[in-house]
Amino acid sequence: MKVRACEIPGPLVIEPQVFGDERGFFLESWNAATFGDAGLDMAFVQDNHSHSQRGVLRGLHFQNPGAQGKLVRVTNGAVFDVAVDLRRSSATFGRWVGVELSAANKRMFWVPEGFAHGLLTLEDNTDFLYKCTAPYAPQHEHCLAWDDPSVGIAWPLEGAAPILSDKDRKGRALHQVEPFA
Repeated sequence: MKVRACEIPGPLVIEPQVFGDERGFFLESWNAATFGDAGLDMAFVQDNHSHSQRGVLRGLHFQNPGAQGKLVRVTNGAVFDVAVDLRRSSATFGRWVGVELSAANKRMFWVPEGFAHGLLTLEDNTDFLYKCTAPYAPQHEHCLAWDDPSVGIAWPLEGAAPILSDKDRKGRALHQVEPFA
C-alpha cells in the first residue's frame, strides 16, 4: 500500500494494493501487520456504515473527551472527505484538508484523534464505511459548523445547498468549540 501525507500533519491518504482481473478486484482494507509496518499502529473498536444520496453533508463531528481516530473509505459512490485540525497546540489549528474518496479510486483516509471530520456525498447511493479507535459516545459528541468562514472549507457544492441533519445545522463556530490540547 502507498501512504501519502497531507498538507496538515496527521491525516493520511492510503492507497491499498488492488489486485484485479476479469472477475473484479480484491484489496485488503485493513491488516494490522501491514499498517503497523507502515508506522500506523491502530486499534479499532467499532465499524460504521452510512448510506446517503448525493448532496448530503455529514459533519463536522468530533468527540471530546473520547476522541476517535477514523479510517474511512467508500464502497459505492463518492465523497469529498474533510478533516479539520482541532489541536490547539498545533501550528495548523483550524486548518482543513480534503480528499475525494470513491468506489472507483479505492482510497482510504486516516483522520487521527484531534480532528473534526465531515463529508459531502458526490453521488447518489454512496456507501461510506469507517473504523473507529474509540466507541461512539453521544454525550461527548460535538459539531463544528460545516460552513464556518474562519475555517473556510471549499466544499464542492456546485451551487446547491447541502442536505443537513438538525444536529449538523446547529454546528458551532471554531471559536465556540472546545479544542484538544
